[in-house]
Parts: sequence; C-alpha cells; structure tokens
Amino acid sequence: MKKTIRFLITGVGGQGTILASDILAEVGLRLGHDAKKSDILGLAVRGGSVVSHIIWGENVRAPMIDRGTADYYLSFEWLEGLRRLVYTNKDTVVLANDWRIDPVSVSSGQADYPDEDGIRAAIRERCAGLREIPATPLAVEMGNARVFNSVMMGGLAQLVGGDADVWRSVIADRVAPKVRDLNVRAFDAGLNHTF
Repeated sequence: MKKTIRFLITGVGGQGTILASDILAEVGLRLGHDAKKSDILGLAVRGGSVVSHIIWGENVRAPMIDRGTADYYLSFEWLEGLRRLVYTNKDTVVLANDWRIDPVSVSSGQADYPDEDGIRAAIRERCAGLREIPATPLAVEMGNARVFNSVMMGGLAQLVGGDADVWRSVIADRVAPKVRDLNVRAFDAGLNHTF
C-alpha cells in the first residue's frame, strides 16, 4: 500500500503557486500515486493569498488536507508561510523560499511586516524541519525571477524523492516552450541546493 503524502503550498497571486500545484499533482500521478489537488485563491488574485492542497496516495478521496496533517509545507513567501502553520505538525517538513513580499497593508504603511527571524522561530517551534532555500534570488541570478517555483520544486524533489527525470519531464510539459530549458535548469538548482 502506498503511503499518503500531504502537501500544502502557500504564496501570493502571481508567484506561480497554481502552476507548482499542477506540477506536483502530475508528478504524483507519474510516480504511480493517485493524486488530487485543490487551489484556493484570495480575492485579489495578483498579490492575494493563494493556498494549494495536494495529496498523493493509494486512493485519494478528497482534494484537501486537514489542519495539522501536512507532511510537506512549501512557503513561497515568509508571511504566507506563517499564516497557514495550523496545517503543520511536529513532523512536518517546511520548505521556505527565503523571500518577502509586502502585502498592501504593509506597503501602504497601515501595518508592519512581522520579523522574519520571528517567523522562522514560530515555524521551528511547531515543526520538525525548516529548510530554507533562496529560490527567488537563485531564479534572479538565472535571469528570470518567475522560475523560482521550479527551484522550489527541485528543493522539494530532493526532500521527497522520486525519479528526478519524472519531475523534469512534468516541468518541461507544463511550462511555456520558450522558458522550458530555463525551468529545468531552475529545478536542477533546487535539486542540488545544500540545506
């Protein structure tokens, strides 16, 4: 019987959270799992909260995970990562993009962004493993900040396992042809990142 693996991805609109969840669900299928996913978009799609639930297993009946059950939690941005910690538990592995995106309330001066070290401490207090990856800076170095989610997929593949060529082929199939090679290179950058 295949073990059920529950993933949660959080980010903001425009970061490619939905693309990442599509890739992760398809990777699960190609690795021989049943896979289901659900995406929840905030009111303001660009800049609003986006949360994706993905489950791999023998026979997945529902597309959403319960609170406290995430096996892997991908935080595309620090504040969004803090907001959904309720889905984690002491054994959850958190993969965090070391990146900050100020919400409108912060950029307009109405609120302060929480201290990033405080966010790290809150995650570590609740979860077994926090793995940080500078996915956005790595993507910028590669010439396109938008491929950071492929860097994140590489980091996740390193943690979850499975044939890396399956991950690469799904990414290649899911992204636009003009950025296919760049996304595959971004995936490899995440796969080879030292935590």
